Amino acid sequence: QVQLAESGGGLVEAGGSLRLSCEASGLTFRNYHMAWFRQAPGKDREFVAVSSRPGSGGNAYYTESVKGRFSISRDNTKKTVHLQMNALTTEDTAVYYCAASQAALSAIRRPETYFNWGQGTQVTGSS
Repeated sequence: QVQLAESGGGLVEAGGSLRLSCEASGLTFRNYHMAWFRQAPGKDREFVAVSSRPGSGGNAYYTESVKGRFSISRDNTKKTVHLQMNALTTEDTAVYYCAASQAALSAIRRPETYFNWGQGTQVTGSS
């Protein structure tokens, strides 16, 4: 079955950086859009970034609040996706989830189109 395993979370001072990684297994990785979502306490899960599958252009898309600070990348050979997070703030504090989807490109920002999720990794930005 599909398994997604995140790593790389932690506590970082405001302005610092973290790099999250997600290793995938049990799927034909290049056929999937690979995304990062996050969920802060008391809030809904929100889209952060996605790397579309090569067949759909292999492009990166970001939510507005992380543009210019976060960068998503994927390695289709190693079946991994990374999220480089720079200039972190306290508002970035959340559990970050890796997710895989084969949805239409128009729907890849919507969490309900993802049926495969990792267990999550905590990211905490301290002031």
